[in-house]
Amino acid sequence: MTLDTTQNRLAGYAFLIEQYGLSVLPNWHTSSVSPTGTLRSTIQDGQVESVYSQSYWPGDGTGDHLEFALKYDGVNLGILSALFDVVPADEITAWISSKPTGKYARRIWFLYEFLTGRELPLPDLTRGNYTELLEPDRYYTAAPGRRVRRQRVIDNLLGGKDFCPIIRRTEKLAAMEEIDLRKRCEEVVTSYPPELLRRALSYLYNKETKSSFEIEHIKPSASRTEKFIGLLEMAEHKDFCEKPLLIDLQNRIVDPRFRDADYRANQNYVGQTISYQKQLVHYVCPKPDDLPELMKGLFTAHQVMKEGAVPAIIHAAAISYGFVFIHPFEDGNGRIHRFLIHNILSLRGAIPKGLMFPISAAMLKNPTLYDHSLKAYSSPLMRLVEYDLDELGQMTVLGETGRLYRYIDMTAQAEALYDFVKLTIEHELVEELDFLANYDRTKQAIQEIVDMPDRLIDLFIQLCLQNNGRLSARKRESHFVFLTDDELASMENAVREGYARN
Repeated sequence: MTLDTTQNRLAGYAFLIEQYGLSVLPNWHTSSVSPTGTLRSTIQDGQVESVYSQSYWPGDGTGDHLEFALKYDGVNLGILSALFDVVPADEITAWISSKPTGKYARRIWFLYEFLTGRELPLPDLTRGNYTELLEPDRYYTAAPGRRVRRQRVIDNLLGGKDFCPIIRRTEKLAAMEEIDLRKRCEEVVTSYPPELLRRALSYLYNKETKSSFEIEHIKPSASRTEKFIGLLEMAEHKDFCEKPLLIDLQNRIVDPRFRDADYRANQNYVGQTISYQKQLVHYVCPKPDDLPELMKGLFTAHQVMKEGAVPAIIHAAAISYGFVFIHPFEDGNGRIHRFLIHNILSLRGAIPKGLMFPISAAMLKNPTLYDHSLKAYSSPLMRLVEYDLDELGQMTVLGETGRLYRYIDMTAQAEALYDFVKLTIEHELVEELDFLANYDRTKQAIQEIVDMPDRLIDLFIQLCLQNNGRLSARKRESHFVFLTDDELASMENAVREGYARN
Protein backbone atom coordinates (compact mmCIF):
# COMPACT_ATOMS: atom_id res chain seq x y z
CA MET A 1 0.00 0.00 0.00
CA THR A 2 1.38 3.42 -0.98
CA LEU A 3 1.34 6.05 1.73
CA ASP A 4 -1.11 8.81 0.85
CA THR A 5 -0.15 11.89 2.83
CA THR A 6 -2.97 14.06 1.51
CA GLN A 7 -5.84 12.61 3.53
CA ASN A 8 -6.75 10.54 6.57
CA ARG A 9 -6.41 6.80 6.22
CA LEU A 10 -8.82 4.36 7.81
CA ALA A 11 -7.37 2.18 10.53
CA GLY A 12 -8.49 -0.73 12.69
CA TYR A 13 -11.95 -2.09 11.99
CA ALA A 14 -12.75 0.66 9.47
CA PHE A 15 -9.71 -0.36 7.40
CA LEU A 16 -10.60 -4.06 7.58
CA ILE A 17 -14.27 -3.50 6.70
CA GLU A 18 -13.31 -1.52 3.61
CA GLN A 19 -10.43 -3.80 2.67
CA TYR A 20 -12.54 -6.95 2.74
CA GLY A 21 -15.95 -5.50 1.88
CA LEU A 22 -17.52 -6.77 5.09
CA SER A 23 -21.28 -6.44 5.64
CA VAL A 24 -21.38 -5.89 9.39
CA LEU A 25 -23.09 -3.83 12.06
CA PRO A 26 -21.10 -0.63 12.66
CA ASN A 27 -18.67 -0.50 15.54
CA TRP A 28 -19.20 2.16 18.20
CA HIS A 29 -15.70 3.53 17.53
CA THR A 30 -14.16 4.38 14.15
CA SER A 31 -10.48 5.19 13.69
CA SER A 32 -8.40 6.93 11.08
CA VAL A 33 -4.83 8.22 10.94
CA SER A 34 -3.99 11.72 9.80
CA PRO A 35 -0.68 12.82 8.27
CA THR A 36 -0.92 15.97 10.37
CA GLY A 37 -2.26 17.03 13.74
CA THR A 38 -2.78 15.25 17.04
CA LEU A 39 -5.37 12.88 18.47
CA ARG A 40 -8.90 14.26 18.28
CA SER A 41 -12.33 12.69 18.65
CA THR A 42 -15.92 13.59 17.85
CA ILE A 43 -19.00 11.98 19.39
CA GLN A 44 -22.44 11.91 17.80
CA ASP A 45 -25.38 9.71 18.80
CA GLY A 46 -23.10 7.43 20.77
CA GLN A 47 -20.70 6.91 17.84
CA VAL A 48 -17.10 8.00 18.37
CA GLU A 49 -14.79 8.94 15.51
CA SER A 50 -11.14 9.32 16.46
CA VAL A 51 -8.37 10.70 14.29
CA TYR A 52 -4.87 9.65 15.35
CA SER A 53 -1.53 11.17 14.47
CA GLN A 54 0.78 9.55 11.92
CA SER A 55 2.79 7.80 14.64
CA TYR A 56 -0.23 5.56 15.33
CA TRP A 57 -0.29 4.03 11.83
CA PRO A 58 -0.16 0.28 12.56
CA GLY A 59 1.17 -0.95 9.23
CA ASP A 60 -0.39 -2.37 6.11
CA GLY A 61 -1.14 -5.94 7.17
CA THR A 62 -4.40 -7.46 8.34
CA GLY A 63 -2.82 -8.51 11.63
CA ASP A 64 -1.52 -4.99 12.19
CA HIS A 65 -5.01 -3.55 11.90
CA LEU A 66 -6.48 -6.34 14.01
CA GLU A 67 -4.13 -5.42 16.83
CA PHE A 68 -4.90 -1.71 16.37
CA ALA A 69 -8.63 -2.51 16.47
CA LEU A 70 -8.42 -4.42 19.75
CA LYS A 71 -6.34 -1.62 21.29
CA TYR A 72 -8.39 1.37 20.19
CA ASP A 73 -11.71 0.26 18.66
CA GLY A 74 -12.50 -2.43 21.21
CA VAL A 75 -13.64 -6.02 20.85
CA ASN A 76 -16.36 -6.46 18.22
CA LEU A 77 -17.19 -10.12 17.79
CA GLY A 78 -19.49 -9.54 14.83
CA ILE A 79 -16.80 -7.83 12.77
CA LEU A 80 -14.17 -10.37 13.80
CA SER A 81 -16.45 -13.27 12.90
CA ALA A 82 -17.11 -11.85 9.43
CA LEU A 83 -13.43 -11.06 8.92
CA PHE A 84 -12.20 -14.51 9.93
CA ASP A 85 -14.53 -16.05 7.35
CA VAL A 86 -12.70 -14.31 4.50
CA VAL A 87 -9.09 -13.84 5.64
CA PRO A 88 -6.89 -16.83 4.77
CA ALA A 89 -6.02 -18.83 7.88
CA ASP A 90 -2.34 -18.93 6.94
CA GLU A 91 -2.21 -15.12 6.98
CA ILE A 92 -3.57 -15.04 10.55
CA THR A 93 -1.24 -17.89 11.52
CA ALA A 94 1.82 -16.12 10.14
CA TRP A 95 1.01 -12.89 11.97
CA ILE A 96 0.43 -14.68 15.30
CA SER A 97 3.66 -16.66 14.82
CA SER A 98 5.57 -13.40 14.48
CA LYS A 99 4.60 -12.39 18.05
CA PRO A 100 3.27 -15.56 19.73
CA THR A 101 3.47 -14.32 23.31
CA GLY A 102 2.03 -10.84 22.68
CA LYS A 103 -1.25 -10.35 24.51
CA TYR A 104 -3.08 -9.02 21.46
CA ALA A 105 -1.79 -11.86 19.28
CA ARG A 106 -2.98 -14.38 21.86
CA ARG A 107 -6.39 -12.72 22.06
CA ILE A 108 -6.75 -12.74 18.28
CA TRP A 109 -5.62 -16.37 18.18
CA PHE A 110 -8.21 -17.37 20.76
CA LEU A 111 -10.97 -15.35 19.09
CA TYR A 112 -10.20 -16.87 15.69
CA GLU A 113 -10.60 -20.41 17.00
CA PHE A 114 -13.55 -19.45 19.23
CA LEU A 115 -15.53 -17.79 16.43
CA THR A 116 -14.68 -20.12 13.54
CA GLY A 117 -14.42 -23.44 15.35
CA ARG A 118 -11.23 -24.07 13.35
CA GLU A 119 -7.88 -24.69 15.00
CA LEU A 120 -4.86 -22.88 13.63
CA PRO A 121 -1.67 -24.93 13.05
CA LEU A 122 0.07 -23.47 16.09
CA PRO A 123 1.47 -25.30 19.13
CA ASP A 124 -0.01 -24.66 22.57
CA LEU A 125 1.81 -22.07 24.61
CA THR A 126 3.68 -23.51 27.57
CA ARG A 127 4.88 -20.40 29.34
CA GLY A 128 3.86 -16.83 30.08
CA ASN A 129 1.26 -15.21 32.28
CA TYR A 130 -2.43 -15.56 31.53
CA THR A 131 -4.06 -12.47 30.05
CA GLU A 132 -7.74 -11.60 30.27
CA LEU A 133 -9.56 -11.70 26.96
CA LEU A 134 -11.67 -8.64 27.79
CA GLU A 135 -10.15 -5.92 29.92
CA PRO A 136 -12.41 -5.56 32.98
CA ASP A 137 -11.89 -1.80 33.12
CA ARG A 138 -13.33 -1.49 29.59
CA TYR A 139 -16.00 -4.21 29.56
CA TYR A 140 -18.39 -6.08 31.81
CA THR A 141 -16.91 -9.52 32.18
CA ALA A 142 -17.62 -12.89 33.75
CA ALA A 143 -15.41 -13.52 36.77
CA PRO A 144 -13.17 -15.32 37.40
CA GLY A 145 -13.42 -16.53 33.81
CA ARG A 146 -12.25 -19.73 32.16
CA ARG A 147 -8.51 -20.37 31.83
CA VAL A 148 -7.58 -21.52 28.33
CA ARG A 149 -4.17 -23.18 28.37
CA ARG A 150 -3.68 -23.20 24.60
CA GLN A 151 -3.36 -19.41 24.26
CA ARG A 152 -2.91 -18.73 27.99
CA VAL A 153 -5.88 -16.39 28.05
CA ILE A 154 -8.75 -16.06 30.50
CA ASP A 155 -12.04 -16.31 28.62
CA ASN A 156 -14.23 -13.82 30.49
CA LEU A 157 -16.79 -13.25 27.74
CA LEU A 158 -20.47 -12.96 28.67
CA GLY A 159 -21.48 -15.90 26.50
CA GLY A 160 -20.35 -18.55 24.06
CA LYS A 161 -20.01 -18.99 20.32
CA ASP A 162 -23.77 -19.25 19.69
CA PHE A 163 -24.65 -15.97 21.41
CA CYS A 164 -22.29 -13.53 23.07
CA PRO A 165 -23.19 -9.91 23.87
CA ILE A 166 -20.59 -7.25 24.55
CA ILE A 167 -21.32 -4.46 27.04
CA ARG A 168 -18.81 -1.67 27.50
CA ARG A 169 -18.16 0.14 30.78
CA THR A 170 -19.26 3.59 29.69
CA GLU A 171 -19.18 6.66 31.92
CA LYS A 172 -22.95 6.45 32.25
CA LEU A 173 -22.92 2.82 33.36
CA ALA A 174 -20.03 3.47 35.74
CA ALA A 175 -21.99 6.34 37.33
CA MET A 176 -25.10 4.18 37.63
CA GLU A 177 -23.08 1.45 39.33
CA GLU A 178 -22.19 3.92 42.06
CA ILE A 179 -25.88 4.09 42.95
CA ASP A 180 -27.01 1.16 45.07
CA LEU A 181 -30.39 0.77 43.41
CA ARG A 182 -31.55 -2.01 45.72
CA LYS A 183 -30.74 0.14 48.75
CA ARG A 184 -32.51 3.10 47.17
CA CYS A 185 -35.53 0.88 46.53
CA GLU A 186 -35.54 -0.30 50.15
CA GLU A 187 -35.32 3.30 51.36
CA VAL A 188 -38.39 4.17 49.31
CA VAL A 189 -40.58 1.28 50.42
CA THR A 190 -39.59 1.36 54.10
CA SER A 191 -40.72 4.98 54.34
CA TYR A 192 -44.34 3.76 54.05
CA PRO A 193 -46.35 1.71 56.56
CA PRO A 194 -46.12 -2.09 56.06
CA GLU A 195 -49.90 -2.39 55.75
CA LEU A 196 -49.92 0.13 52.91
CA LEU A 197 -47.14 -1.80 51.16
CA ARG A 198 -49.13 -5.02 51.36
CA ARG A 199 -52.12 -3.31 49.79
CA ALA A 200 -49.93 -1.66 47.17
CA LEU A 201 -48.65 -4.99 45.86
CA SER A 202 -51.89 -5.86 44.09
CA TYR A 203 -51.96 -2.42 42.47
CA LEU A 204 -48.33 -2.77 41.37
CA TYR A 205 -48.88 -6.22 39.86
CA ASN A 206 -51.92 -4.94 38.01
CA LYS A 207 -50.08 -1.83 36.83
CA GLU A 208 -47.13 -3.84 35.51
CA THR A 209 -49.40 -6.28 33.70
CA LYS A 210 -51.56 -3.66 32.02
CA SER A 211 -48.53 -1.56 31.08
CA SER A 212 -46.73 -4.50 29.48
CA PHE A 213 -49.77 -5.28 27.34
CA GLU A 214 -50.47 -1.62 26.57
CA ILE A 215 -46.95 -1.12 25.17
CA GLU A 216 -48.09 -3.50 22.42
CA HIS A 217 -51.50 -1.78 22.15
CA ILE A 218 -53.28 -4.80 23.62
CA LYS A 219 -56.14 -4.57 26.11
CA PRO A 220 -56.06 -7.87 28.00
CA SER A 221 -59.18 -9.57 29.29
CA ALA A 222 -59.61 -10.02 33.03
CA SER A 223 -58.57 -13.68 32.77
CA ARG A 224 -55.40 -12.89 30.77
CA THR A 225 -54.55 -10.17 33.28
CA GLU A 226 -54.90 -12.61 36.16
CA LYS A 227 -52.75 -15.20 34.38
CA PHE A 228 -49.97 -12.69 33.79
CA ILE A 229 -50.12 -11.49 37.39
CA GLY A 230 -49.78 -15.10 38.50
CA LEU A 231 -46.66 -15.46 36.37
CA LEU A 232 -45.17 -12.25 37.75
CA GLU A 233 -45.71 -13.59 41.26
CA MET A 234 -43.59 -16.61 40.29
CA ALA A 235 -40.77 -14.49 38.82
CA GLU A 236 -38.77 -14.29 42.05
CA HIS A 237 -39.01 -18.03 42.71
CA LYS A 238 -38.13 -19.75 39.42
CA ASP A 239 -35.51 -19.27 36.70
CA PHE A 240 -37.47 -19.09 33.44
CA CYS A 241 -34.43 -19.14 31.12
CA GLU A 242 -35.09 -22.65 29.87
CA LYS A 243 -36.80 -23.69 26.66
CA PRO A 244 -39.74 -25.64 28.19
CA LEU A 245 -40.47 -22.87 30.69
CA LEU A 246 -40.38 -20.13 28.04
CA ILE A 247 -42.72 -22.11 25.80
CA ASP A 248 -45.08 -22.62 28.74
CA LEU A 249 -44.82 -18.91 29.55
CA GLN A 250 -45.68 -18.00 25.95
CA ASN A 251 -48.66 -20.36 26.02
CA ARG A 252 -50.01 -18.71 29.15
CA ILE A 253 -49.86 -15.10 27.98
CA VAL A 254 -51.04 -15.23 24.35
CA ASP A 255 -54.40 -15.92 22.78
CA PRO A 256 -54.85 -19.73 22.87
CA ARG A 257 -55.02 -19.78 19.07
CA PHE A 258 -51.44 -18.51 18.82
CA ARG A 259 -49.72 -20.79 21.29
CA ASP A 260 -46.41 -22.26 20.11
CA ALA A 261 -45.28 -25.81 20.86
CA ASP A 262 -41.73 -24.95 19.81
CA TYR A 263 -39.78 -22.04 18.39
CA ARG A 264 -41.49 -20.44 15.40
CA ALA A 265 -41.16 -22.15 12.03
CA ASN A 266 -42.04 -19.06 9.98
CA GLN A 267 -40.01 -15.99 9.08
CA ASN A 268 -41.22 -13.26 11.38
CA TYR A 269 -40.89 -9.49 11.21
CA VAL A 270 -42.18 -6.42 12.98
CA GLY A 271 -43.99 -3.96 10.75
CA GLN A 272 -47.15 -2.10 9.95
CA THR A 273 -49.48 -1.86 6.99
CA ILE A 274 -49.34 1.61 5.44
CA SER A 275 -51.50 0.93 2.38
CA TYR A 276 -52.96 -1.95 0.40
CA GLN A 277 -50.30 -4.65 0.04
CA LYS A 278 -47.69 -2.22 1.36
CA GLN A 279 -45.81 -3.02 4.57
CA LEU A 280 -43.42 -0.79 6.48
CA VAL A 281 -40.93 -3.23 8.02
CA HIS A 282 -39.32 -2.04 11.24
CA TYR A 283 -37.42 -5.17 12.19
CA VAL A 284 -36.53 -8.47 10.53
CA CYS A 285 -36.19 -11.36 12.97
CA PRO A 286 -33.64 -14.17 12.65
CA LYS A 287 -34.38 -17.01 10.27
CA PRO A 288 -36.23 -19.93 11.89
CA ASP A 289 -33.30 -22.25 11.15
CA ASP A 290 -31.03 -20.04 13.28
CA LEU A 291 -33.29 -20.06 16.34
CA PRO A 292 -32.17 -23.30 18.05
CA GLU A 293 -28.51 -22.22 18.16
CA LEU A 294 -29.32 -18.62 19.10
CA MET A 295 -31.61 -19.66 21.95
CA LYS A 296 -29.16 -22.29 23.15
CA GLY A 297 -26.54 -19.54 23.16
CA LEU A 298 -28.87 -17.21 25.07
CA PHE A 299 -29.35 -19.83 27.79
CA THR A 300 -25.58 -20.39 27.97
CA ALA A 301 -24.94 -16.66 28.29
CA HIS A 302 -27.55 -16.50 31.06
CA GLN A 303 -25.71 -19.17 33.04
CA VAL A 304 -22.33 -17.55 32.43
CA MET A 305 -23.58 -14.21 33.75
CA LYS A 306 -25.46 -15.74 36.65
CA GLU A 307 -22.36 -17.61 37.80
CA GLY A 308 -19.87 -14.93 36.78
CA ALA A 309 -20.71 -12.06 39.17
CA VAL A 310 -22.01 -9.86 36.35
CA PRO A 311 -24.10 -6.95 37.74
CA ALA A 312 -27.79 -7.85 37.77
CA ILE A 313 -28.94 -5.02 35.51
CA ILE A 314 -26.23 -5.79 32.94
CA HIS A 315 -27.30 -9.44 33.07
CA ALA A 316 -31.00 -8.59 32.74
CA ALA A 317 -30.37 -6.21 29.83
CA ALA A 318 -28.30 -8.73 27.86
CA ILE A 319 -30.78 -11.59 28.25
CA SER A 320 -34.08 -9.72 28.00
CA TYR A 321 -33.07 -7.63 24.99
CA GLY A 322 -31.27 -10.60 23.49
CA PHE A 323 -34.52 -12.54 23.73
CA VAL A 324 -36.64 -9.89 22.04
CA PHE A 325 -34.07 -9.43 19.26
CA ILE A 326 -34.07 -13.20 18.64
CA HIS A 327 -37.90 -13.17 18.69
CA PRO A 328 -38.28 -16.95 18.99
CA PHE A 329 -42.09 -17.10 19.06
CA GLU A 330 -44.88 -15.99 16.75
CA ASP A 331 -46.46 -13.88 19.49
CA GLY A 332 -45.75 -12.69 23.02
CA ASN A 333 -42.04 -11.92 22.58
CA GLY A 334 -42.26 -8.36 23.91
CA ARG A 335 -44.14 -9.33 27.05
CA ILE A 336 -41.73 -12.19 27.72
CA HIS A 337 -38.80 -9.79 27.19
CA ARG A 338 -40.16 -7.50 29.91
CA PHE A 339 -41.04 -10.48 32.12
CA LEU A 340 -37.43 -11.68 31.93
CA ILE A 341 -36.27 -8.34 33.32
CA HIS A 342 -38.34 -9.05 36.44
CA ASN A 343 -37.24 -12.65 36.56
CA ILE A 344 -33.51 -11.92 36.43
CA LEU A 345 -33.54 -8.84 38.67
CA SER A 346 -35.55 -10.77 41.27
CA LEU A 347 -33.42 -13.90 41.18
CA ARG A 348 -30.22 -11.84 41.35
CA GLY A 349 -31.45 -9.96 44.42
CA ALA A 350 -31.59 -6.54 42.77
CA ILE A 351 -35.19 -6.12 43.94
CA PRO A 352 -36.25 -6.59 47.57
CA LYS A 353 -38.08 -9.86 48.14
CA GLY A 354 -41.82 -9.69 47.67
CA LEU A 355 -41.81 -6.35 45.84
CA MET A 356 -43.36 -5.89 42.41
CA PHE A 357 -41.29 -3.58 40.25
CA PRO A 358 -43.50 -1.91 37.59
CA ILE A 359 -40.75 -1.34 35.03
CA SER A 360 -43.16 -1.66 32.08
CA ALA A 361 -45.00 1.39 33.41
CA ALA A 362 -41.76 3.38 33.17
CA MET A 363 -41.28 2.11 29.61
CA LEU A 364 -44.87 2.98 28.71
CA LYS A 365 -44.47 6.52 30.04
CA ASN A 366 -41.15 6.99 28.25
CA PRO A 367 -41.81 5.55 24.78
CA THR A 368 -39.03 7.51 23.10
CA LEU A 369 -36.42 6.11 25.46
CA TYR A 370 -37.81 2.59 25.05
CA ASP A 371 -37.96 2.88 21.26
CA HIS A 372 -34.39 4.16 21.21
CA SER A 373 -33.20 1.15 23.19
CA LEU A 374 -34.67 -1.11 20.50
CA LYS A 375 -33.72 0.99 17.48
CA ALA A 376 -30.11 1.33 18.63
CA TYR A 377 -29.79 -2.23 17.33
CA SER A 378 -32.64 -2.61 14.85
CA SER A 379 -31.93 0.49 12.74
CA PRO A 380 -28.37 -0.46 11.69
CA LEU A 381 -29.49 -4.08 11.33
CA MET A 382 -32.19 -3.12 8.83
CA ARG A 383 -29.59 -1.53 6.58
CA LEU A 384 -27.90 -4.92 6.21
CA VAL A 385 -30.73 -7.45 5.93
CA GLU A 386 -32.12 -8.10 2.46
CA TYR A 387 -35.55 -9.65 2.08
CA ASP A 388 -38.52 -10.14 -0.22
CA LEU A 389 -42.17 -9.69 0.71
CA ASP A 390 -44.86 -11.35 -1.38
CA GLU A 391 -48.38 -10.03 -1.91
CA LEU A 392 -49.58 -11.91 1.17
CA GLY A 393 -46.96 -10.30 3.40
CA GLN A 394 -44.86 -13.47 3.66
CA MET A 395 -41.18 -12.67 4.04
CA THR A 396 -38.12 -14.41 2.64
CA VAL A 397 -34.77 -13.33 4.06
CA LEU A 398 -31.90 -13.47 1.59
CA GLY A 399 -28.38 -14.57 2.43
CA GLU A 400 -26.81 -15.60 5.72
CA THR A 401 -27.79 -13.35 8.63
CA GLY A 402 -27.19 -15.44 11.76
CA ARG A 403 -24.09 -13.63 13.00
CA LEU A 404 -25.93 -10.29 12.96
CA TYR A 405 -28.05 -11.56 15.88
CA ARG A 406 -25.32 -13.61 17.54
CA TYR A 407 -22.80 -10.94 18.50
CA ILE A 408 -24.46 -7.71 19.59
CA ASP A 409 -23.01 -4.71 21.41
CA MET A 410 -25.73 -4.21 24.04
CA THR A 411 -24.24 -1.19 25.77
CA ALA A 412 -27.13 1.05 24.69
CA GLN A 413 -29.68 -1.44 26.00
CA ALA A 414 -27.88 -1.74 29.35
CA GLU A 415 -27.82 2.04 29.71
CA ALA A 416 -31.53 2.21 28.90
CA LEU A 417 -32.40 -0.48 31.45
CA TYR A 418 -30.50 1.40 34.15
CA ASP A 419 -32.58 4.46 33.26
CA PHE A 420 -35.82 2.48 33.47
CA VAL A 421 -34.90 0.93 36.82
CA LYS A 422 -34.08 4.36 38.22
CA LEU A 423 -37.34 5.81 36.86
CA THR A 424 -39.28 2.90 38.31
CA ILE A 425 -37.85 3.41 41.79
CA GLU A 426 -38.03 7.18 41.87
CA HIS A 427 -41.34 7.68 40.06
CA GLU A 428 -43.51 4.61 39.51
CA LEU A 429 -43.08 3.15 42.99
CA VAL A 430 -43.27 6.52 44.72
CA GLU A 431 -46.33 7.62 42.72
CA GLU A 432 -48.22 4.41 43.43
CA LEU A 433 -47.39 4.41 47.12
CA ASP A 434 -48.14 8.12 47.45
CA PHE A 435 -51.46 7.60 45.70
CA LEU A 436 -52.48 4.95 48.22
CA ALA A 437 -51.26 7.04 51.17
CA ASN A 438 -53.25 9.99 49.83
CA TYR A 439 -56.26 7.74 49.38
CA ASP A 440 -56.13 6.62 52.99
CA ARG A 441 -56.02 10.20 54.25
CA THR A 442 -58.78 11.28 51.87
CA LYS A 443 -61.01 8.34 52.74
CA GLN A 444 -60.70 9.04 56.45
CA ALA A 445 -61.51 12.72 55.91
CA ILE A 446 -64.60 11.85 53.84
CA GLN A 447 -65.81 9.34 56.42
CA GLU A 448 -65.67 12.06 59.05
CA ILE A 449 -67.99 14.15 56.85
CA VAL A 450 -70.37 11.41 55.69
CA ASP A 451 -69.99 7.79 56.76
CA MET A 452 -70.61 6.25 53.33
CA PRO A 453 -69.88 2.68 52.16
CA ASP A 454 -66.34 2.14 50.87
CA ARG A 455 -67.69 1.53 47.37
CA LEU A 456 -69.20 5.02 47.22
CA ILE A 457 -66.11 6.64 48.74
CA ASP A 458 -63.94 4.99 46.08
CA LEU A 459 -66.30 6.18 43.36
CA PHE A 460 -66.43 9.73 44.74
CA ILE A 461 -62.64 10.00 44.89
CA GLN A 462 -62.27 8.55 41.41
CA LEU A 463 -64.82 10.91 39.85
CA CYS A 464 -63.31 13.95 41.55
CA LEU A 465 -59.79 13.05 40.45
CA GLN A 466 -61.04 12.71 36.89
CA ASN A 467 -62.55 16.21 37.06
CA ASN A 468 -59.78 18.24 38.67
CA GLY A 469 -60.96 17.70 42.23
CA ARG A 470 -64.65 18.42 41.73
CA LEU A 471 -67.76 16.31 41.20
CA SER A 472 -69.65 17.22 38.04
CA ALA A 473 -73.33 18.10 38.30
CA ARG A 474 -74.23 15.12 36.12
CA LYS A 475 -72.28 12.65 38.28
CA ARG A 476 -73.79 14.14 41.41
CA GLU A 477 -77.27 13.68 40.00
CA SER A 478 -76.63 10.07 38.97
CA HIS A 479 -74.64 8.86 42.00
CA PHE A 480 -74.61 11.32 44.93
CA VAL A 481 -77.94 13.11 44.89
CA PHE A 482 -78.28 12.42 48.64
CA LEU A 483 -75.39 14.77 49.55
CA THR A 484 -76.12 18.27 50.80
CA ASP A 485 -74.28 21.20 49.24
CA ASP A 486 -72.17 21.66 52.38
CA GLU A 487 -71.28 17.96 52.51
CA LEU A 488 -70.34 17.97 48.84
CA ALA A 489 -68.14 21.05 49.19
CA SER A 490 -66.38 19.59 52.22
CA MET A 491 -65.82 16.24 50.52
CA GLU A 492 -64.47 17.87 47.36
CA ASN A 493 -62.10 19.91 49.50
CA ALA A 494 -60.97 16.71 51.24
CA VAL A 495 -60.08 15.19 47.85
CA ARG A 496 -58.19 18.28 46.73
CA GLU A 497 -56.25 18.49 49.98
CA GLY A 498 -55.60 14.75 50.05
CA TYR A 499 -54.15 14.76 46.54
CA ALA A 500 -52.68 18.28 46.69
CA ARG A 501 -55.11 19.63 44.10
CA ASN A 502 -56.09 23.29 44.36
